[in-house]
Amino acid sequence: MKLSDIVKFLNKELKISKIKDASRNGLQVYGGMNEIRKIGVAVDACMDVAKKAKEENVDLIIVHHGIKWIGQKHQHHKKAVEEFLRKNKISLYAAHLPLDLHSEYGNNIQLCNLLGLRNIKPFGNYHGASLGYRGEFAKPLPAESFVKLIEDKLKTKCQAYMFGKNKIKTVGVISGGGNFGMAEAASKNLDAFFTGEAKLSSYHFAKDLKLNYVCGGHYTTETFGVNELGKLLQERFKLETVFIENDVGL
Repeated sequence: MKLSDIVKFLNKELKISKIKDASRNGLQVYGGMNEIRKIGVAVDACMDVAKKAKEENVDLIIVHHGIKWIGQKHQHHKKAVEEFLRKNKISLYAAHLPLDLHSEYGNNIQLCNLLGLRNIKPFGNYHGASLGYRGEFAKPLPAESFVKLIEDKLKTKCQAYMFGKNKIKTVGVISGGGNFGMAEAASKNLDAFFTGEAKLSSYHFAKDLKLNYVCGGHYTTETFGVNELGKLLQERFKLETVFIENDVGL
């Protein structure tokens, strides 16, 4: 399958040109191979992932966190990754916010579906776009059961700060570094806010607001979007795809 056809398909499906983002989404590195035989999907574009992609004989890597950002500084290690990819004829495609907010393949809708939430609606305003979703359980869950559900479904260990209600029915979900959504969760009187990365300032904010604040890990909560893209491309183009694991525990 031609690289240009895959890029065109992803750009259209993810509405790359219509979503404002600090990431330079789309094809970030052209590795020199026009024909793609095997695709790797990963959360982060880094040297570890690039080396694993080489071992897997991947021609194209699709990531959530790419190597090219608007106004980025300290680019030396990013250039090293780009040089490695070019040398080994591996192309790189990135989809940041477009993959967070996508209503079918995105990180956040996948998390909501995994937790079994109902009545799902857009949530988490970020510069005019709703990156996350909010939903509710069919029946309220005890707070400890809510945390256990996340840990079991995501196979992770949560950082849970339960300052709110003992029973949880309504939840706001924003993957990764989604702490900006906490104020909206409080203003909408949601019972819990679920994100990836824990922040000290958010701890105090949640405590003052008496809000249940649960973090499942930045990396873990953002594995779902790229995996869904891998399944989509495998089905659409009949290409072999592989998830490149690189969990650093954050």
